[in-house]
Amino acid sequence: MCSLHMATSMTTIHWPRVGTQFMTFAFDFPELATRLDACSPEELDQLDFGVIGFDANTEVNRYNAFESQAAGLSPQRVLGQPLFTNVAPCMNNFMVAQRFDDALEQNIVLDETIDYVLTLRMRPVKVALRLLSTPGNATRYVLVKRQPK
Repeated sequence: MCSLHMATSMTTIHWPRVGTQFMTFAFDFPELATRLDACSPEELDQLDFGVIGFDANTEVNRYNAFESQAAGLSPQRVLGQPLFTNVAPCMNNFMVAQRFDDALEQNIVLDETIDYVLTLRMRPVKVALRLLSTPGNATRYVLVKRQPK
């Protein structure tokens, strides 16, 4: 497993499987989906950006505390629910959901960051979304980095 330690705007993670060096773990970290897969729910809760993991049926199976607090949706309300219809219908469009569908259909890696505006249950909020999908990986991710106020 990974162990997390908070630092200013980034998180430092020690990956025993990789070695004994500390690595910087941030929203733009390379190969982030693999790193997130190795984290426990408690470790995901220490990150300073939102993490929403979902399966091939788009049912949410990973949801961290940062995103829960920022979105105002409890894990009990989100986990097991379809992401693009029940949890975040504002992402059910060509910019987000369609990119995941295309990557799955074409069996290609998806790792794109886009500027986006979230609108569900809140005033419009500017965010950066990182869309992660890897062929053969059971969990795909939407990461949410909110703009500093």
